[in-house]
Amino acid sequence: MALPVRGGGHMSDHGRTVFLVARRELTTRLRARSFVLGTVVSLLALAGFVLTQSRVFDGEHITTVGLNGQSMAVADVLTETAAQLDYPVRTTPITDLTAAREQVEDGTLDALVSGAPAALQVLVRGDLDPDLRSVLNGIVQRQVLAGLLASVEELDANQVLATMARAGAEVRSLDSDDPQQDQRLALALVIVALLYVSLLLYASMVAQGVVEEKSSGVVELLLATVRPWQLLSGKVVGLGLVGLIQLTAVGVAGLLLALLTGALTISGTAAGTLAWGLVWYLLGYLLYAAVFAVVGSLVSRQEDVQAALMPTTAVLLVAFVLGFAVLTGNPAGATATVLSLLPPLSPLLMPGRIALAAVPLWQVGVAVVLTAATAVLLARLGAVVYRNSVLHNGPRLRLREALG
Repeated sequence: MALPVRGGGHMSDHGRTVFLVARRELTTRLRARSFVLGTVVSLLALAGFVLTQSRVFDGEHITTVGLNGQSMAVADVLTETAAQLDYPVRTTPITDLTAAREQVEDGTLDALVSGAPAALQVLVRGDLDPDLRSVLNGIVQRQVLAGLLASVEELDANQVLATMARAGAEVRSLDSDDPQQDQRLALALVIVALLYVSLLLYASMVAQGVVEEKSSGVVELLLATVRPWQLLSGKVVGLGLVGLIQLTAVGVAGLLLALLTGALTISGTAAGTLAWGLVWYLLGYLLYAAVFAVVGSLVSRQEDVQAALMPTTAVLLVAFVLGFAVLTGNPAGATATVLSLLPPLSPLLMPGRIALAAVPLWQVGVAVVLTAATAVLLARLGAVVYRNSVLHNGPRLRLREALG
């Protein structure tokens, strides 16, 4: 592909040059077998995770419902009605409510039902399964209707409809603050894992691309027609778009599969998590790509790249490990707040906290501003280092030498 001749000071010419370099990177990477293979593997891995969370791979799972007191009278109708929905239910009589509550909390019981058949009360750990809710509501409504028919000689149709609309099982959750917490946590951990892999992969590609062009001598030919900052900017933009396309494809496919299989029921939260994940990918990529480009320009051989990148990849790894620790611990605490505001850690920690609804909007805004400002500063530093060291061949340069 022909690149514009070096020279000319118009911004439009500079922008067109960056666009051409970015397009070269984009088309080359999208056509590469490694991109297709990586996308397919990512889709399969995410699909496997989603399916293990749904009932697709759990066909023999039987929902266990404890019945206490008067609710024992609905045992037969409960199992029969659930069977009609292809939703197997096993009932068990409960006499000790304290022990039963502990069984609900540890997952031994999926639900504890008590109360009269016309006023059932249900205790669950998180969300009540939609199928079980439908069955229990149907039982309550039939009991209410039978009571109306037996107690009133002349029924008012509107009054009956209104009464039936209000009838249903009363649901209480042990996770009263957020019954959707388990699903939110799964979303948070998945988006953190996807962002970690994407940032590490595509920021590393920037460094590897820089070293590859240096070691092969291609960079000398390219710099005869384009400026160093244009070449670096085009490479960063092109590779970043490749990563964005892959992350979007994997994220959308995983989201649709999770919703279709019932592994997720909070579609709005899931879509918002993915959207914020893409935003933080862009911010994190721009930050880390600048650092990786600096490291790549300081070395001249491919075999030196991994050792040179080790400190930076260690920061990403620390962010990933801290992300899991913070999100599964106290995502709204002081430690989580401070760590998620640090620009090197924000791209992984902040989207996870957003998924858990554990962060106020002002903290998100501060983190975005700090990360974007840091990315701009590192990009300026990277442009200087790249310009001074891109034609260097030989031993690894020190950063001070490249800045001099």
